[in-house]
Amino acid sequence: MKKWIVATLALLSLLALTLPGAQAPTFARQNPTPLAADPYGDLTIDFLATRSYGGGTITLHEVMESNTAFNRFLISYPSDSLTIYGFMNVPQGTGPFPVIIALHGYIDPAIYYTLDYTTRYADALARAGYLVLHPNLRGYKPSDDGPNLFRVGMATDVLNLIAIVRDQGGQPGPLALADPERIGLWGHSMGGGISLRVLTVSPHVDAAVLYGSMSGDERRNYEAIQAWSGRQRGAFELAIPDEALQRIAPIYFLNRIQAAVSIHHGAADELVPPWWSDDLCERLRALEKTVQCLSYPGQPHTFVGEGDLQFIADTIAFFDMHLRTAHLP
Repeated sequence: MKKWIVATLALLSLLALTLPGAQAPTFARQNPTPLAADPYGDLTIDFLATRSYGGGTITLHEVMESNTAFNRFLISYPSDSLTIYGFMNVPQGTGPFPVIIALHGYIDPAIYYTLDYTTRYADALARAGYLVLHPNLRGYKPSDDGPNLFRVGMATDVLNLIAIVRDQGGQPGPLALADPERIGLWGHSMGGGISLRVLTVSPHVDAAVLYGSMSGDERRNYEAIQAWSGRQRGAFELAIPDEALQRIAPIYFLNRIQAAVSIHHGAADELVPPWWSDDLCERLRALEKTVQCLSYPGQPHTFVGEGDLQFIADTIAFFDMHLRTAHLP
């Protein structure tokens, strides 16, 4: 009891130091330089893998919740020219804690709330001893909106956050209890697709959970998005030449993935076809990547009941293996 009270007081003191208006270190903003001769150049995996990320710091705005397992903070951080909001769950204790960046799926931005349906997963991970960063991503209030063709902008938001964690994890400030050398990704649906792009770009992710994930094939994705939206979305993306899509879509760059990947899909998913995950599993196995593939009988796109509890247990076991056990001396 005494330990978590001390940890809580320490984190609350950090909050006081990082409220808006408090003195904070400044960093040069590292904006991307697009490839001028190529209209799609700044969307390509090659460009994303060579540009720089990071700059700025995480700001703690308020304590959203404090309990015996973790403290939840409303946070923001800079991503290129935008400000991205979200929440951070910090386990009670002395740390350092492995970091997991959790990415929500598509929700109508008009009804999105920071504590969305993925909060229960972030909370379960925090109770298991992981520091969880859950960004709202661009376009989801109160985050700013910005360019996001093929959701590359959202992937950039994640890559900037990874760079901040690596630069400031373990240092005095909001990320004092974060271990910058142990970083995982967790993504559902749209968030899974964003995670897959990040995995092909960043060598700094150790493990990733893809849950009912969108495909790494952008043509496949946007054909589905057209159908879901009654042909209101996706036409522009599908009009882009195949040559450009082959430089943009993560499916063509799976060989670059260095992280261990765990793929989870409900067998009764009527939104994202389960065979998309089966296909990804086969491709990663063919490339001799470290991959785990799990199917959940009777589960829909977002799991429920016993299947959801099993998924949470499977997720924690996977991260324990690749972010905790694998780093023991």
